[in-house]
Amino acid sequence: MSDSTNKAIPTFAGQLEQYNAVRHEIDTAVDRVLKSGWYILGKEVEAFEREFAGYCGAKHVVGCASGTEAIALALMALGVGPGDEVVTVANTAVPTVSGITMTGATPVFVDIDEYFLMDAGKIESAITTRTKAIMPVHLYGQMADMEAILRIAEAHHIHVVEDAAQAHGAEYKGRRAGSWGTLGCFSFYPTKNLGCYGDGGALATGDDELYDRLIMLRNYGQEKRYYHAIKGINSRLDEIQAAVLRAKLGHLDEWNIKRRQVAAWYVEALKGSCACPGEKPGARHVYHLYVIRTRDRDGLKEYLERAGIPTLMHYPVPVHLQEAYRDLGYRVGDLPVTETTTKEILSLPMHPAVTADGVRYVGGKIREFVGKHGGAR
Repeated sequence: MSDSTNKAIPTFAGQLEQYNAVRHEIDTAVDRVLKSGWYILGKEVEAFEREFAGYCGAKHVVGCASGTEAIALALMALGVGPGDEVVTVANTAVPTVSGITMTGATPVFVDIDEYFLMDAGKIESAITTRTKAIMPVHLYGQMADMEAILRIAEAHHIHVVEDAAQAHGAEYKGRRAGSWGTLGCFSFYPTKNLGCYGDGGALATGDDELYDRLIMLRNYGQEKRYYHAIKGINSRLDEIQAAVLRAKLGHLDEWNIKRRQVAAWYVEALKGSCACPGEKPGARHVYHLYVIRTRDRDGLKEYLERAGIPTLMHYPVPVHLQEAYRDLGYRVGDLPVTETTTKEILSLPMHPAVTADGVRYVGGKIREFVGKHGGAR
């Protein structure tokens, strides 16, 4: 692989390339915090919460320590706990489910559609008298069918909590991720479309009472300093990470546009070789990941890695079949679409720094593999 192609396909998520592109803004933001002498829940967090709320189209945003804890805090704010159930999907990252089980609630899994997203047609059969929330996951950068999900939730008088950890700036019918449900949960893990330089998360809501409750829950349940009105936890977004996120937020739309361009290049480069991810009608995909499907996934992965092309599998074992969740009682065959999909998915390099030449190189190697070994869907 030539030096020029190596540059076209950077590290898998391209964090270093992104930092170099906005180095001055990031360094200035961090320096500003260090010189302020205030490092937890200060002006930077308040400003970021206000700016990110405006970006998402939400009334309020509350910063917290991680996307996992955003999910836990959302459910805690809704009073979800032991004995309650939360309907979600199993092809997500385990942290989605960790956030549910942190509250003592039980995850209930439904199958997915052709876009890797919650199949709204499967939700009704999963709802019981113990169901307190539906948690769609806007996986890989694309939103689930929120209109259909909200209709079901309203009919059953239950809440919708969006897992928008991979969907910063994604839209469905003109509204952004995090602004549809009772609460929207975000992660700012470094590889996200909007990422900080450590762990970080946030919740979006239009409910004033939930906002006030979340402000307390993330900070030991304090109503004011040393006065604790409810039982809370320590889950605070720090000032440095908030300042970094503020610096990056102004570039997010530009970076998402570049991701969409990279995705368009992949569609051309991969014609006839594998199944490319589709974009739902009415959706604006922001391609946190570019996930193809191919029958000989493991063979293709090995072939690409020998060619110097990094790939990953998001996620090879669905949560309902993970050893840690055997106690839930699921078996192979319970979620057939999920189980088939997770055997065929492969994430290709996706980042604003990926070039057209890099995509052509990847496409050429995939077509080369299919020509030799088959495996196209």
